[in-house]
Amino acid sequence: MSPSKDTSAASPPPGCPMHKPEPVALPKPPPGCPMHRSEDGSDNTLNPDNNIPNLAQAALPDQQIPLPTERVISSIPKAKTEDESKWEYPSPQQFYNALRRKGWETPEDAIETMVDIHNWMNEEAWNEVMKWENEHSDTCCDPKLLRFQGRPSELSPKARIMGWFGAPKPFDRHDWIIDRCGKEVRYVIDYYGGQDDVQNDVPVFHLDVRPAVDSLESAMDRLKFGVRDAFARFKGDAAGSATPAKEA
Repeated sequence: MSPSKDTSAASPPPGCPMHKPEPVALPKPPPGCPMHRSEDGSDNTLNPDNNIPNLAQAALPDQQIPLPTERVISSIPKAKTEDESKWEYPSPQQFYNALRRKGWETPEDAIETMVDIHNWMNEEAWNEVMKWENEHSDTCCDPKLLRFQGRPSELSPKARIMGWFGAPKPFDRHDWIIDRCGKEVRYVIDYYGGQDDVQNDVPVFHLDVRPAVDSLESAMDRLKFGVRDAFARFKGDAAGSATPAKEA
């Protein structure tokens, strides 16, 4: 998603041969050629399950601090497998390589903390997904994550509407496709930054996780959860609670 450049120039007369070039089929390099790989040795072919390259574990030539290459196993069950395998999180080295590929300058000594936050947010996102999926436990008790895609430059419809009323924009967005026992259900996850907890020296994030309105079933789930949440807030206010509600 890079902007196109204006390459227009003065045109030659209509009769010139350059107006009718013969098509030339350029040979494609074999998959093993170096041009298919980045400086860290990553395979530039996109993984269809997450729409990102298969990142290598090699350190970059100008890297100053060695980073761990161990990968943490998540609690998120992976579809397309016959066993009980889970999704794996990228290692700190892979995470650093991914940021560098995007052109983001990142302090090497902050990578491991960033990976911990990344993993925690994904675990929380899955917990929120399961709150929705538990409503369908009578038909499917074993939902799994089929694939996902990061869409940081695309505002979800809800985030866009909330922005019209002055709400902050999310700093990231993911779409997760859940395998609900053979049925694909898309979830939208908006990630927001909150006011950091200075006392405990930790950053604060808020996740807005909900099924996309792709079907009548998902629309009814959204409506049901919305009514339930509104009733719970009203009931709490009616009780005269002095404790402020926590942000979700």
